[in-house]
Amino acid sequence: MGSIVAENRKSLMLFSGRGFPELAKEIGEVLGVAPTPSDAYEFANGEIFVRFRDSVRGSDAFVVQSVTHGVNTWVMETLIMIDALKRGSAKRITVVLPFYPYSRQDKKHRGREPISARLVADLLKTAGANRILTVDLHTAQIQGFFDGPVDHLFAMDILAEYVEHKFAGRPMTVVAPDSGRVRVAERWTDRLGGCPLAFIHKTRDPLKPNQVVANRVVGEVEGRVCLIVDDMIDTGGTITKAADILKESGAAEIVVASTHALLSDPATERLKNSPITEVVVTNTLPLPPDKQLDKLTVLSIAPLLARAIREVFDDGSVTTLFGGLS
Repeated sequence: MGSIVAENRKSLMLFSGRGFPELAKEIGEVLGVAPTPSDAYEFANGEIFVRFRDSVRGSDAFVVQSVTHGVNTWVMETLIMIDALKRGSAKRITVVLPFYPYSRQDKKHRGREPISARLVADLLKTAGANRILTVDLHTAQIQGFFDGPVDHLFAMDILAEYVEHKFAGRPMTVVAPDSGRVRVAERWTDRLGGCPLAFIHKTRDPLKPNQVVANRVVGEVEGRVCLIVDDMIDTGGTITKAADILKESGAAEIVVASTHALLSDPATERLKNSPITEVVVTNTLPLPPDKQLDKLTVLSIAPLLARAIREVFDDGSVTTLFGGLS
């Protein structure tokens, strides 16, 4: 019986959504591959159209989309991009979501509430995604919502290296802005050589989103550099109220390290008027000029994403990028 033998070749193709094309371009520069040209626009009634100009058949496709403000638009565009790749016969589709949308809706607090983080995972799978690559999920359990591999990256090393260099030799305390962030703060204390840990005891009204009542600080903070760590800064209420309490408790300096800078209004004004001296974030989300602050330091997440994409493409280990941290 005759047969046709073909060489098993792999091709990595990068695709960028319109949410933050600059990040996709930066990732491409590290990888040495440019994002594939595409036509994307909206019809008069708001429907989104996407078409890729080059053939995607047999490719290992990586769709980069930063789901910034206008969340629902970018989620829908991502789904349409995945569908276009699936129908164009891409071999494997990996969705790179530096910020996972709806991640705060990961469980039911009361009856008749949705679990929207799971819904997003289901939508991505139904559209045709084979794999998700994301950074600092709000809760690790979201990895189990997607029926397929999820590569969960951590920005801690990028942020910690900057903090270590900037505040070398000064006594530091890592502060969790609420009890839910204590586990993350513990990882930070280990990363920073075992410095003390503190946390803010706070209450929140479940009927009033983005409103926090901070109570008191538990831990050693007087005369020390206090590093508040969190996965995201949305309206800035949690961070700034924690900073006020730390200042009242005698903190020498207050610094914030956070992966995702959503900075929804009035976050910029709150941070500007707070006792925080520096806010260190990554560029998982775009920061328009009106969100820029003198005390804001933005570190690039592109090299980490590019390394992870390369490991996935080469069938390597993403976990080794973090020394086995999961």
